[in-house]
Amino acid sequence: MIETAINFALFTMLVVTAIAAARIRHLFAVVMLSGAFSLLSALLLVTLDAVDVAFTEAAVGAGISTVLMLGTLALTSRREKIPSHRPTIPLIVVLVTGAAIIYGTLDMPNFGSANSPAQTGVAAEYIERSPHEIGVPNIVTAILASYRGYDTLGETGVVFTAGVGVLMLISGLRTRRRREDEEDDDEAEEAG
Repeated sequence: MIETAINFALFTMLVVTAIAAARIRHLFAVVMLSGAFSLLSALLLVTLDAVDVAFTEAAVGAGISTVLMLGTLALTSRREKIPSHRPTIPLIVVLVTGAAIIYGTLDMPNFGSANSPAQTGVAAEYIERSPHEIGVPNIVTAILASYRGYDTLGETGVVFTAGVGVLMLISGLRTRRRREDEEDDDEAEEAG
């Protein structure tokens, strides 16, 4: 019962954060709210016993994405321009997509069902084989580090590439600011 209350509270905070991020025009606040949204998502995933997914959400969603957006804000305006048209088409796309997702979940098995594909597929084989083949007591770690090692390496490469991209954005910003400062100094000398 207490787990349900915690899940409901976290989900409510997610909805409130999403609505606030959609309504605010100050882009720095939107970036901070999106980072908070990712952290709340990670907390919700922890309460659902998906710690590995929660870790990825916290690292990529709240960490790298927030840094990338802050780097982008350094190169652009701080406030969103008010759109000249009504957002009816995007609203229709979101509603149709949401309805399709809800329709797709109607055939899903109950949460934790022993007959779900996750329980009857390769999971039983992983549980049986990983202690002998890998020797790691945590099965999730064994799967991510060994059986799905290339996938995990790819994810690490994506995070590394995002970090390099942020560094390149920041260095480009510094170069642009130096040029602007030099141009301002040259103009001041010519005027004086």
